[in-house]
Amino acid sequence: MSTRKDFIRQSAILGASSLLLPGNTFSIEQSAMQNSLKESRWADGSRLVISISMQFEAGGEPETGFDSPFPANMEKGFTDIPAKTWFQYGYKQGIPRLLDLWDKHRIKVTSHMIGEAVKHSPELAREIVKRGHEAAAHGLNWTPQYNLSYEQEKKFISDGVAIIKEVTGETPKGYNCNWLRRSKNTLAILQELGFTYHIDDLSRDEPFLIPVNGKNLGVVPYTLRCNDIQLLEGRYFSSQQFGEQLRLEFDQLYAEGAKYRRQMSISTHDRISGTPAQVRVLDEFLAYAAKQPGVKFMRKDEIARLALQDKTTVIDQDYR
Repeated sequence: MSTRKDFIRQSAILGASSLLLPGNTFSIEQSAMQNSLKESRWADGSRLVISISMQFEAGGEPETGFDSPFPANMEKGFTDIPAKTWFQYGYKQGIPRLLDLWDKHRIKVTSHMIGEAVKHSPELAREIVKRGHEAAAHGLNWTPQYNLSYEQEKKFISDGVAIIKEVTGETPKGYNCNWLRRSKNTLAILQELGFTYHIDDLSRDEPFLIPVNGKNLGVVPYTLRCNDIQLLEGRYFSSQQFGEQLRLEFDQLYAEGAKYRRQMSISTHDRISGTPAQVRVLDEFLAYAAKQPGVKFMRKDEIARLALQDKTTVIDQDYR
C-alpha cells in the first residue's frame, strides 16, 4: 500500500528530476516570470503605446448563422433581415464616423479587413488606406479556419489578402483570425506568406516575438478587456461603462510604463463603436490619453517593426 511518506518521497523525486530536464515546464514558467519582472522600455522612448483596431467586417457576414444582438430563435435557412441592417450600419455610418474621429485626433489605426467586406465596399476600403490607416487581413469571410487543412487554410488567407491588395493596393502584413481561433498551422502559413505579425493573443501587455520556421514572427497582443464586441454589442455594457473601462486600463498601464514596456489595445467594430454614443466616449478618452506625456498612438505594423528591430524584445520560446 502506498503511504503518505511514499507519496512525499516520490513527489520530491519527480520534482527534482523535472528541474534537471531541459525545456521543462517549471523552467519555462520561471523564465516567463523573470521576463515579466525585468525592466524594459520602448526603443523610441514612448512611455505607453496605444494600438487601436478598427474591424471592417460588415458586408462580409454570411446570409445566415451570424452573431447579432437579435435572439437566435429563427428557423434554420431563413435570413434575419433586421439583423442584416445592424451590420449595414457598419459600412453606411460606422466606419465613416470613426474615420472622422481618428482624423480629429490625428491618429492612425489598424483596420482588420475581411476580404468579402472589402469586395462589398471597395470605396470605403480605399478611403481607409487613403487616410493613412493600415490595411491588415482578417480572413476571406466569416468561415472559421481552425479546422481547415494546411492547404485549405493557406488558400483561405491568401484569397482574402488578394482582395485587399487588388482593391487598396496594399499588401497586409498583419493577421487576425475569426474570434482569434487559429489552427496549429496558422503561424507557419503566415510566415510562409510574408506576414510580419499576428494579433490573436491575450497573454501579455507588450509586443513580443515567437520563433516560427527558424525566423521570428511578431505578436501584437489583442484585447478582450477593451473590446466593444465583448463588452458592449448593445447588450452588456453602456458606452459610459466602456469609457470608464478604457480610463482604468489606461491609468494602470501608464503607471506601469515608468518601468516596463507597455501597450494598450483597444478594439472597435464598425457596427458597434461607429455609433454616436460610442464615438463620443472614444473622443473623450482619446483627448484624455493624449494629454499624458509619452503616450503614442501607433499602427500595429509599426509596433511589430519596432519589436522585430529591438534586441531587448521578449522572445517566447514556448509559444503554443
